Parts: sequence; structure tokens; C-alpha cells
Amino acid sequence: MSPGDLLWLFFFISALQPVMKQRYLEGSRQRLIAKIERRRKSRVILLVHRQETMSLLGFPVFRYIDVDDSEAVLRAIHLTDPTVPLDIVLHTPGGLVLAALQIARAIHKHRGHVTAFVPHYAMSGGTLIALAADRIVMSEYAVLGPVDPQLGQYPAASLLNVVARKPIAEVEDNTLILADQGEKAIVQVRESVRELLTGKVDHDKLTELSRLLSEGAWTHDHPITYDAAKAFGLPVSAEMPPEFLDLLGLYPQPVRRQPAVEYLPEPRRAEGSWHA
Repeated sequence: MSPGDLLWLFFFISALQPVMKQRYLEGSRQRLIAKIERRRKSRVILLVHRQETMSLLGFPVFRYIDVDDSEAVLRAIHLTDPTVPLDIVLHTPGGLVLAALQIARAIHKHRGHVTAFVPHYAMSGGTLIALAADRIVMSEYAVLGPVDPQLGQYPAASLLNVVARKPIAEVEDNTLILADQGEKAIVQVRESVRELLTGKVDHDKLTELSRLLSEGAWTHDHPITYDAAKAFGLPVSAEMPPEFLDLLGLYPQPVRRQPAVEYLPEPRRAEGSWHA
């Protein structure tokens, strides 16, 4: 074999390596999902978005909950007997209210028990989906987030505050239109939260909690921890099965030039006191 042939063989193997690695990850995920489903006798559905995915011409591409996701989740639910429990794993920054609500209402109406697993974070629309579950399982440091609607780059609640604080003659027509849409969006999301939480939290807390989550009491990225969620009266648990953390580990962030976090991926346990 000539040096030229060896060079071509090297490039061929290098080109196949990412494909083979992706196929290996997909196969590992499918085997682990099947193992979890057999053990829990449930349908496992994952909704996983890496905030920064592939880089296109140097520009990062962001993923979020969209109608393609809602179609896929609804298909999975349609393929599941109504009495079979659902385990939905959420790792997402949120996305379109329409898509998130479609998913949330579908699992809310599912007759079998629905458990939402949040290993790290499920913000905005991800929280909306989690609220539809019968039980939310969060890791120790996992977070949910507010579900107040956003209009483009502006929070709906902030638009209403601007209009309320300025003389109407000084407010631009575009801002007034956005504020009008924002007011409607807040009402719609608040009622949706109330619908999803009815029967899961105390009736006395239902109105207060639906307002708190949807009316812009915090910034949109405010982290709602397990302790805070429990204090709100949400049906949360901190008993995260390790296999769900293992499953999420099979969705690695696309490789960048230099990793921001690096460590030896093996358990570390105390070995007693140190001696000189």
C-alpha cells in the first residue's frame, strides 16, 4: 500500500469516526431507554435541548421547544396505551408556548400516571410541561423557571409596566400593540397554569401560584429550586433515579475547540483521612 493510499485511508476513517460515534450513542440511548421502560413498566419520552448545538459558519445554533417537538411527543403518546405510565425527561430552556401547551395538555389528559424528570433544568415552556405531570422529580440542584410569556425580546409583564408608568401620549403605537398582546398572553398562560395544577395543589394556593408563575414576579431566568417548588406546594420529589442521569449523559454537548468544563469522568469517594 502506497503512502497516498494510507493518507486516503486515514481521511476515510477520520470522516467515519463522528458517524460511528453518533451511532454508538444512539444505540446506547435506545438500550438504556428500553431497560428503564422494562423496569418501570412505562413509556419513556425525552425532550432534550442543548442550548448551543452545532456551529454553522461560526454562528451558534440554539434549540428550543417547537412544533416539531410537540408533534413527536404527541405521536409517542398516541402509540402508548392510555393506562401505561409516562416518564418524560426534560432538559430544555423552553420555547414556543403553543408547542409547550400542546405537550402539557396531552400528558395532563393521559390517564396513566405521568412523572416529569428534571435532571438539570426545565425552564419556561419546560416548566409548563412539568406542571402537567402528576409528579415532578428534580435532582438536588435542578431548577424550574417562571412561565411568564415573552413577546420577542420583551417580557409581557414589563411591557404592561411601561405603558402604566408613562403618559399614553408618550407611548409609541408599536409598544401599545405589544402591551395589548402581552396582557392577553399573560391571561392565557395564567389560566393554562391554573388548568394544569387543578387538583395537584391546595385550592387556596392555586390562584396565587398561577399568578406568581405567569405574571412576571421575577426575571424570566429566575431559578426555582426543589426547596422553592416544594414550598409552593408543587408535587415534587428529590428521589432522582441514577439511570435518568446516566441517560442524559448520553446526550453530549457538540464538541467545541476547547471545553469549558473538564474533569475525570469517574466516581470519587472518601478514602479516610490523609496522612503525611
